[in-house]
Amino acid sequence: MATAPFPVNPELTAIAIAYKNPDTALIADQAMPRIKAVGKREFQYDVYDLSMFNRPDTLVGRKGRPNQVSMSAKRETAAIEDYGLDDPIPQDDIDQARADGRNLPGESTEYIMNLVSLDRECRVAGIVQNAANYAPANVKSLSGADQWTDAASTPLDDLLNALDAPLMRPNTAVISGPVWSLLRRHPQIVKTLYPVSGEGVITRQQLADLLEIKTLLVGTSFVNNARKGQQAVLSRTWGNHCALLYLDSAASTSRGVTWGMTVPYGTAVSGSIQDKDIGLRGGLVVRSGESLKELVTAKDAGYLIKNCIKAA
Repeated sequence: MATAPFPVNPELTAIAIAYKNPDTALIADQAMPRIKAVGKREFQYDVYDLSMFNRPDTLVGRKGRPNQVSMSAKRETAAIEDYGLDDPIPQDDIDQARADGRNLPGESTEYIMNLVSLDRECRVAGIVQNAANYAPANVKSLSGADQWTDAASTPLDDLLNALDAPLMRPNTAVISGPVWSLLRRHPQIVKTLYPVSGEGVITRQQLADLLEIKTLLVGTSFVNNARKGQQAVLSRTWGNHCALLYLDSAASTSRGVTWGMTVPYGTAVSGSIQDKDIGLRGGLVVRSGESLKELVTAKDAGYLIKNCIKAA
């Protein structure tokens, strides 16, 4: 990073690396886990498909040589992308904040990293909910009485059938807040867990245990889709869909089958530079961000159920 034109500040970088917004439920890092960072901006990775399950010929003749085993994967090339923002701060604001014992550049770094994280949440949500990132046979769209909004629908059947379809049985479910709110009260699921009363609500762990999956992720964040300067128009980052994914946190760009992953390049960084054109006394521009690449590496290891509930 010594060659970067924007000076990196170790103190601000430490804040950028450590910062997590505790008030916002972001699930991008769990839906597409970060693997070990790569050392080059351009790198290669393996993409897996059904051919990896081709039956090998293991018969060996009395004097013959055994066939060699090989993992069937297609090697692709990707490039790291940078994500960051600038925050110009007038020097007078910095001085006033310092008098109150506040570190305004540090607060700016936290603010920027929160926005960077929200942007990543939107990107990952778009990737997870994109039917093109699944094998065609592993995408189902619900409509009418089949949607889980209908009390007579059968979401448990839909989920169990979907879990059996991918080549690797999914261990993670990804849904939005509204989908979870409906599922936890749905008559079919409630009666399965509470057969005597048939009433109540269930917990995330109960549904995960019922489906025999490791993790149930519920995304509750919002995004403002209005243009700058216009009145805010908030919509949920995670829509009305349900993604079932096989995720292997130990996978890498060259080993291990996983539906998707995030490949980092180094760690988050932050720095500042003087700008004489900010206000009367000049100021400081704080820049923070991170470098990474989100990848889908095994489309056959996931299943997408679209339009689980009716749009609000």
